[in-house]
Amino acid sequence: MRGVPWRTAAAVILLVACGVVATRATAIPGCGADTPSVPAGHPGEISVGATGDLLIHDVGHGVQKDDGAGYFDAVRPWFAQDLVTGNLEQVISEDTGYDKCGSDSDCLAFRSEPSTARYFAGFDLLNMANNHTGDFGDDGYANTRANLAANGIRAVGRRDEIVCTRIGGTTVAMVGFAPYRGTNPVTDLRHVRRVVAAAAASADVVVVQAHMGAEGPDASVVAPGTERMYGENRGDVLAFSHAAVDAGADIVLGHGPHTLRGAEFYRGRLIAYSLGNFGGGGVFGAEPETRYGVYLDVTLDSHGRFVSGRMRSVHFEHSTGVPQPDPQNRAAQLVDDFSRRDLPKTAPTIAADGTIAPPRP
Repeated sequence: MRGVPWRTAAAVILLVACGVVATRATAIPGCGADTPSVPAGHPGEISVGATGDLLIHDVGHGVQKDDGAGYFDAVRPWFAQDLVTGNLEQVISEDTGYDKCGSDSDCLAFRSEPSTARYFAGFDLLNMANNHTGDFGDDGYANTRANLAANGIRAVGRRDEIVCTRIGGTTVAMVGFAPYRGTNPVTDLRHVRRVVAAAAASADVVVVQAHMGAEGPDASVVAPGTERMYGENRGDVLAFSHAAVDAGADIVLGHGPHTLRGAEFYRGRLIAYSLGNFGGGGVFGAEPETRYGVYLDVTLDSHGRFVSGRMRSVHFEHSTGVPQPDPQNRAAQLVDDFSRRDLPKTAPTIAADGTIAPPRP
């Protein structure tokens, strides 16, 4: 259990208030003695590397004829943190015989063959709480998790699922949220508090992945209120993120808008509202604004407190979607601009080289 007094107390109070310690039947399993361990790069700290939306290849669009081989080669040297994560916006499976789109030519469903899972080498954990990992039914979802696991990559995203790892002597819990069936809903703040509090009660650091908000080139603004897209309630991103931190989250990693958004520090914790597209598989990136993404490199201490951070930028062409390092670091500067525009009192300062500095007290 974490050792920061106000956060420990908050987690326990929320657990009791939500009734999750009242009976074993309602308890959400947290981190246990069987939590896998890996060495830490630096004692007393953990480093996290994070991307936004990932689409390596889509068989339905006939792109990436090599099935994605070499897709991340230009950026893989960045994947040096203790925990590297991103949002997997596709299914990795053979054809299951089910396609959510049917004959609808305007519908998007993303799938690549099982062999492509190995090209995600360097990622430790991928979020599957989003609107595309179910594109090919329950079998496609299960196959995706199995294919990732066969390549040493863990997944998170089911309702009430907390995935844990021990980095050095620090226990890290990870939870995924989205506004879709079978996930932890971003739209139910009571449940948000409940599951994050359960994670915080059994871990030193809590990492939250959240697929939330409207999408598209005009969706860069972070503002109070519910966001809707295609008739769906995509959540109130501010209310969700603040509730998660209040319940014990130490960092919130946002994705889903397919464009960059600003970031802020709330109660000393970093919230990145959208990391953009980290490549597009030849599908994402139809609009120029959606061809940028950041790779977030953050170091936290063993209590989840921010130590340092940096944003590296990628850019890709729509035709291939392959992420390439951007020497101009434009994505990081866009996040800085959007942060100061939308969240002026709590925005970090992001330097030209991507270094992140919290706002002055």
